Order: sequence, then C-alpha cells, then structure tokens
Amino acid sequence: MKITSYLRVVRASSWYDLVVTAGFATPWTYALVHDTLSSLGRDWGLGVLPELDPIQTLYANLMGSVVVVWAVLRLVRPLALHGLLDGVARVLFTAWQGYALAQGAPRFLWLFLGVEAMFGVLQLAPWCRRGTELRESRVR
Repeated sequence: MKITSYLRVVRASSWYDLVVTAGFATPWTYALVHDTLSSLGRDWGLGVLPELDPIQTLYANLMGSVVVVWAVLRLVRPLALHGLLDGVARVLFTAWQGYALAQGAPRFLWLFLGVEAMFGVLQLAPWCRRGTELRESRVR
C-alpha cells in the first residue's frame, strides 16, 4: 500500500472517530447521545443503555475527550505511525466491545464493533507486509 493511500485510511478513521465520539465529550451532549442510542435500541429491539449516572457520564466524557483530541491530531498531522497506533487501539476497543456484548450490552454495539474491527484491519494489515514503505515512514 502506498503511503498516500494509507494516510487516506488514517484520515477516514479520524473523521469517523470525530463524528461518532464528539457527542461523548461533554455531559450535556452525552445525555443526548445516551437518550438517542437508547431510543434507537428500543425501537429496533437491540436493547437500551442503563440509566445515566455520574460515573458512567464521567467515563463517557473522558473517552470522548481523548478520542476527539486523538482524531484531531490524526487529521491535522497524519503519520503512518499514528495509523499503526490507532490500529492497536482499535484492537483493544474491539476486544472490550466484544466483552461488553458477551456481558449483555445492547446489541447495537455490534455496529460500532464492526467499524472498529474494519479500521483496525485496514490500519494494521499493511504493517504486516514485508518491504512496505510504511516502515520507513514511521518516524516522519
């Protein structure tokens, strides 16, 4: 994969993160996201989120804030190394979402897990190939 194509994938994953997680970054927007996801889950028969509480909101805000900052960094200064690190983070996110689903989390979480896994594969697979120009560009 050419570095320019790879950086397009890094930017696309950044835009996805920004759009999906911006609403988690503040208590007020998270309350709206929580209500919307629960309503959609109820309407589609996929389950609802538990009642809002201060600790759930805190963790959602922490995750949302960090992911928004990470997304902006990858948009403003996309590097191959950022794609590698984001791919590793997506493996972790996919694992924890799978764990949550196994513990009874609302089934709409499968949609997010699928996107996480897809971007993880797209960003990690090129690093597994010998002779890729990504290895040489990781310090740029």
